[in-house]
Parts: sequence; C-alpha cells; structure tokens
Amino acid sequence: MKLSSRATLSRSLTLALLGACGALYAAPPTVADGVLVGPNGMTLYTFDKDTAGSGKSACTGPCATNWPPFMAAESDKASGGYTVITRDDGAKQWAAMGKPLYYWSKDAKPGDKTGDGVNQVWKAAKPSAMPAPAPKPAPSSY
Repeated sequence: MKLSSRATLSRSLTLALLGACGALYAAPPTVADGVLVGPNGMTLYTFDKDTAGSGKSACTGPCATNWPPFMAAESDKASGGYTVITRDDGAKQWAAMGKPLYYWSKDAKPGDKTGDGVNQVWKAAKPSAMPAPAPKPAPSSY
C-alpha cells in the first residue's frame, strides 16, 4: 500500500511540475551561464532524436513528463534562430535552430544542468549554436 501511495505522490508531483513548466509561455529563451534558459531561469535542453527543421518533437507522452517542452503562446512568432513548432497535440513549442527546446524535470533551481548528457541524447542548449545577430547598417551620409 505504501508503494502505491508513493507512486501516486510521485505522479502527482511530476504532473504539477509539467503543468508549471507548460504554463510558462514567453518570448524566446535568454542566455545565462553559457546556456539557453527559460523565463524562470531554468536550463533548456535539446534532444538528439529530434530532427532539426522538421517542425516536430520526438519527445511525447512519458518523455514529455520528464522533459517538459518549453511552450510558446499561440501569438509567439519566430525571431532570429528561434522558431515555434506545433506539437502532435496542437500545442506550440519553442525551437532553437530548428531543434525543439525542453526543461528537465530533475533540475531543481535556476543554474542546474543535471540533464546535460542524460542517456547521451540530451544536451544543454548552447547559445553558440545560434546565429550571430545581423550587423546594423551604417548610417547613410547622404
């Protein structure tokens, strides 16, 4: 009976975390401590099984419980190397250079990067993979 109660509690906590992360709709990520982070300061990750530019996420179901997607609002638009993909359930998710972005459910606080290297397919999203901003045109002297 205790195992069942623990399993129920664990599932409830996971769903609560997923709901909290899913409720964080924001503009594209920012950079902190050398990685991309969401508006809550939590590290964002990419998944090697996602195909860049496909517009799809390979992380669904139980995978998305452990790796909650970095959700985008319906009104969010692509900006620079950041795009918005549509998940299988119709929800919107941010992507960097065509790769969907995710949180890791086991990161406890901003700055944690415990998901980097998990199963050798999850990587902390790096800003170095992003294109440099376009240079501003020089003012005209005419």
